[in-house]
Amino acid sequence: MATACEGGARGGAAARWAVRLLPWAVGLLAGVLALGPALGPGYVLRYDMVFVPDLSLGTVLRGADGFPRAIPSDAVVAVLSLVLPGDAVQSLVLLAVFAVGGAGAARLVSRAPWRAVPADGPVAGPFAWVVGGLLAPAAAGSAYVWNPFVAERLLLGQWAVLLGYAGLPWVVGATARLATARPAAGFAGLLRALVPAAVGGFSSVALTALTAGPVALRSDGAGGARRGRADAGEAVPGVRWWGRAGLFALALATVSLPWLLPSLSSGADTDPAGVAAFAARSDTPFGVAGSLLLLGGVWNSGAVPAGYGEPVTASVRLLLCLVALAGWVWWLLRGRPRFGTGLSAAALLGFALALLGATGPGRELLAWLIDLWPGFGPLRDGQLYVAPLALVQALGLGAFVRWLTGHRAPRGDDASDGPGGRHGTAPPGTGSLWRVGLAVFAALLPVVVLPGLLWGAGGRLAPVHYPGEWRAAQAAVAADGRPGAVLVLPWSAYRGPDWSGRPVVVLDPATKLFDRRTLWNDDLVVGTPGGGSIVVSGEDARAHRVAQALRPDPRTGLPERLDAGTLGALGVRHVVVSAPVDNQFWSGVEDLSVVVEGPDMVLLRVDEQHVRPNKAVIPGLEVTGGLVTVGAIIWSIARSGSSLVFQRSGPSAGSGARKEIPK
Repeated sequence: MATACEGGARGGAAARWAVRLLPWAVGLLAGVLALGPALGPGYVLRYDMVFVPDLSLGTVLRGADGFPRAIPSDAVVAVLSLVLPGDAVQSLVLLAVFAVGGAGAARLVSRAPWRAVPADGPVAGPFAWVVGGLLAPAAAGSAYVWNPFVAERLLLGQWAVLLGYAGLPWVVGATARLATARPAAGFAGLLRALVPAAVGGFSSVALTALTAGPVALRSDGAGGARRGRADAGEAVPGVRWWGRAGLFALALATVSLPWLLPSLSSGADTDPAGVAAFAARSDTPFGVAGSLLLLGGVWNSGAVPAGYGEPVTASVRLLLCLVALAGWVWWLLRGRPRFGTGLSAAALLGFALALLGATGPGRELLAWLIDLWPGFGPLRDGQLYVAPLALVQALGLGAFVRWLTGHRAPRGDDASDGPGGRHGTAPPGTGSLWRVGLAVFAALLPVVVLPGLLWGAGGRLAPVHYPGEWRAAQAAVAADGRPGAVLVLPWSAYRGPDWSGRPVVVLDPATKLFDRRTLWNDDLVVGTPGGGSIVVSGEDARAHRVAQALRPDPRTGLPERLDAGTLGALGVRHVVVSAPVDNQFWSGVEDLSVVVEGPDMVLLRVDEQHVRPNKAVIPGLEVTGGLVTVGAIIWSIARSGSSLVFQRSGPSAGSGARKEIPK
């Protein structure tokens, strides 16, 4: 008897560890399959994803005029680069997107209460428990990190946005717990969940506010009193909606300080032309609205994964999305998850925002809002805001798999924890073999219908190594003790480096390579379907002054001639030519010497007698805001003695929970 009890205890412990580790395993496996060669040595360079060796923290903090878009993501990379090689840091953050996102979505499903139905087929007992208790979270986790939204944002190089996206399930769970936790404990848990958004920066925080804000305002089942800890056995007053909204806003403001404070005083303008440039577009046969429903529709056609949008795969993808939405509705009606109503509202609002830029009146409204206040600039990139819908679809697919495997959601929050709960295993669910097979197929379908993300997006995320002359130029600038900025030519933001090994468009890595202020053209040229282009003006006022002084050729991005006096008056100490050029326009210029010269990199130095450098000062607002944010996060971790990894991501049953017995 004792042996049987001990065996049962060991089996229950093993099951609990399996439920705890499975979400992370799903995310890591998806990350390895998606990234593949990108995890190897070297740097993956694509559009906005630029990692360089030995990124300087001082350079990141000094930054450029305009909104601090690289804060704090590049600052975190610079700190990590003090102890790890730059390419290892890149692999770490890319893998974290999949691990954190997959684990968060899976745990929201596994922590939800589920009730098993009676056995009516050959699949029963422990095997049925494994299928229902593990397959559904795996389906939700894989669907959340393997979809067109993730693929297209990854191919755009927007890793910081994806890191904030990965944290959304954790923030939703922590926000829902505000209704039942003591205010200090709930606030600390929310701060921990907001760490990915804090690293991601302003776009990640805006996405988080859209997704979890409605959850804070409306948490189902949270009225009246909240339960204390199971071991406390006491009921304490619940936090009303205005209290939850206040705690949520305070937490968002706290993690936003590093970029929020300097942006309020930057005086930068946002070009309304970006509304048309960044509007959602159709990348499937179903038009803009259908593409957004399928979680695609990104503005850049170069970021669409291979094979996506073909009639067959798009049709299967549409069927998958409809099934997932049906599963979500079933869960809402049967289980009433505490975050259900709020997350549904966020998905609808996000879908409406995504569609706004695709209509004439919507574009006019967005342009008017941006003219009114530049802070509305993030609304230009409409497809970004389908992220809440991606979470809804992922959770809905998990619920559908639960239904297929014979588990049904109890009505309300009074049911016990399911197989993923804290009280051991629930009675086994059932279902016929065909239902189990269909559940397995549904869990794998997100990968099947999007093969273009597999193994580094079909090789499009291949790492490269910086040429020797690039590292030599970086070392030469670092060794120069004289102040002054680095001017990057040709005068265009994006490059197609020959040394990358394959055609790729990337933000010029020279803009981040050096340990001092860099002057470069931050205007963005976006092609239109008709063959034209839209120029979205940059925000760096000093770069505008450089362009007026040099007057570069619009076709080549190069000036006719350099003048040491003009460069020195602009505060320029070094000139970098980071692309092969036909004419050496610097030849014969007095007081301008060649320091490094190679086929893909030329470094010129202006004689110090001409240079009148601007005072390089690290803004105190950024440092102060960063210290406050880091201090608050450390406090939240120390208060719980835990971290994001071990944080519960969904509401659990309190002391009044009861076990459900199959009838």
